Amino acid sequence: MKLLSIAIATAVVGICGGPALAGECPMLQAQMERQVNNRLDGAAYTARENMKQASALHSQGKHAESVAKYDEAAKGIGVKLEHKK
Repeated sequence: MKLLSIAIATAVVGICGGPALAGECPMLQAQMERQVNNRLDGAAYTARENMKQASALHSQGKHAESVAKYDEAAKGIGVKLEHKK
């Protein structure tokens, strides 16, 4: 049930907030780069892989999914990203 709620919320944000999120993706990328820049542990490696996927999603115009992937990457290394308001 929780997964369904997340999927629905992501779809709604994607439809309504896509243009607004487009400018947020590069900001989140920069925040993540600062966090993983000097880390060589496994969590940082996984975060970098998620960041690559997020960047690809951004390039495809899937901004809500990109933001979600950046959040996943941040959670994996124990940080919280600042989002646009």
